[in-house]
Amino acid sequence: MPEIYGGQIVAKYIKEVEGIDTIYSLSGGHIAPIFDGCLDYDVRNIDVRHEQAAVMAAHAWSIYTGKPGVCLVTAGPGFTNSLTGVANAFLENVPVVVLSGMAPIRDLDRGALQDMNQVDMIRPVVKWAGRCYEAARIPEYLEMAFRYAVSGRPGPVFLEIPPDELYIPVPEEDLRWPEKPWTKYPVVPERNDLDRAAELLNAAEKPLLLGGSGIAASGAESELAEFLEKTGMPFILMDNGRGAVPDEHPQSLWDGGLMGLLAAASMADVVFTVGIRLNWVLNFGDVFVNSKVVRLDIDPAEVDRNRPADIGLVGDARATLALLNEAVEKKDRSEWVGSLKAIFTGLTEADKQQRENPSEPIHPFRLMNQVRQAAGDEAVYILDGGDALYFSLMTFRATRTAGVIGSGTLFGCLGTGVPFGLGAQVALPDKQVVLVTGDGSFGLNAMEFETAIRHDIPLVCVICNDQGWGMVKHHQELCYADDRVCGTELGVIHYEKIVEALGGYGEFVEKDEDIAPAVKRALECGRPACVNVITDPTVFSPATAMFAEGFKF
Repeated sequence: MPEIYGGQIVAKYIKEVEGIDTIYSLSGGHIAPIFDGCLDYDVRNIDVRHEQAAVMAAHAWSIYTGKPGVCLVTAGPGFTNSLTGVANAFLENVPVVVLSGMAPIRDLDRGALQDMNQVDMIRPVVKWAGRCYEAARIPEYLEMAFRYAVSGRPGPVFLEIPPDELYIPVPEEDLRWPEKPWTKYPVVPERNDLDRAAELLNAAEKPLLLGGSGIAASGAESELAEFLEKTGMPFILMDNGRGAVPDEHPQSLWDGGLMGLLAAASMADVVFTVGIRLNWVLNFGDVFVNSKVVRLDIDPAEVDRNRPADIGLVGDARATLALLNEAVEKKDRSEWVGSLKAIFTGLTEADKQQRENPSEPIHPFRLMNQVRQAAGDEAVYILDGGDALYFSLMTFRATRTAGVIGSGTLFGCLGTGVPFGLGAQVALPDKQVVLVTGDGSFGLNAMEFETAIRHDIPLVCVICNDQGWGMVKHHQELCYADDRVCGTELGVIHYEKIVEALGGYGEFVEKDEDIAPAVKRALECGRPACVNVITDPTVFSPATAMFAEGFKF
């Protein structure tokens, strides 16, 4: 009678049932049988240097493949190291399946190595957490984990499997594999609510659409494009939904930047939010002072959060937009779009000058513009940092879904850049992925460049090096005084030398004329590469000024 080991069952399920060919991991004795199973079932195992990076890489891989990301961590400190990445995925609603080792069942509560209550520790930051006690039930528990990860509002899940069950053989006839893959059932709003929403949108004179990650999660790109074409509505897409309709679309408001977004929101008579939360970026909905608001979200609890909806639509973005497209009227709103863009010209003139004109020291806006010119708009841009994140978000343009993404708006998690870049480049081998990061953020997961080199992942990184934790440093200057700066200065560090020492390509840049050539050489070298650019340490973004004001109690 053929037998299969528990570790092989895990790998077989991932590859043959879910159709996932790549996982991210860091080794440990408790999970060694799963590593062994990955060899048997040809699952690519990208082993990283820190467990938080495994979760973060799986997070980005999920965004760009549309499948749940999978990461594998060992028990105890391996598990606790993963928590930052799990919390970030939870707040950003990204489906990541976290598989963890644990102490053997036979030794629980006896003082075994790494014997701890992992399930209760992680439960607040996952959609579902479980433990499988029987090797024969591993397929059942894995199916449950993947189903929870993608159903409704997506998010991370956690499953721990004891080594006792991973090492033992199971007769194959005792295994119950899923009869069919899990099914994602789209939810749509009540017909009456759809009709009311269409009526309000049709009557609007100055409507505005704000979209977020829910668009990407539901695969609503074509339905959204049809909706915008039909309604003529100006729009801005954020978070993982950015680029679902390209930033350069004539109705897109990305040229206005953050200030332009807030201005447009305050002027609109109807705002239609699709799969986006009214969090601090949108001042918790308080910017819609003169607007009726139609809110579409998969989560009923979100529809009236912070700013109650005038009309709430609970449903899947793709399915709901398809129904709305049958009810909304064809409109020409080019005059309204044009009036907004005319306002933005004045708001963004200073930004334009900083992007187009060389400066010494290098202005961060100038650096971002030079990177954009060298890499082009077809590249996928991964962003990390504080001020560096702001300047890059406002400069780069997305031509595909998640064509420009940061670390996430809610957790504010620095250090995602290199692991996100790894996951994105693996998911998109035919695309050029460019990571733009602050120097502080880079240091948090810099050793993942060794992962990139070992696994031949040609990620290109550009560091906006203001020689410190810039956003917090300037916060100190604004709230206290220049002589009260402490704990936020790093100085000039040659990060490119670290990448070179690991086996990658590196360049150090201090002059404007050297930026574009250095970036082009990095893009052409075919290896993991780092261009370390020294920028003006006195410059700070409007976001920093906003934070400093917000922290005055």
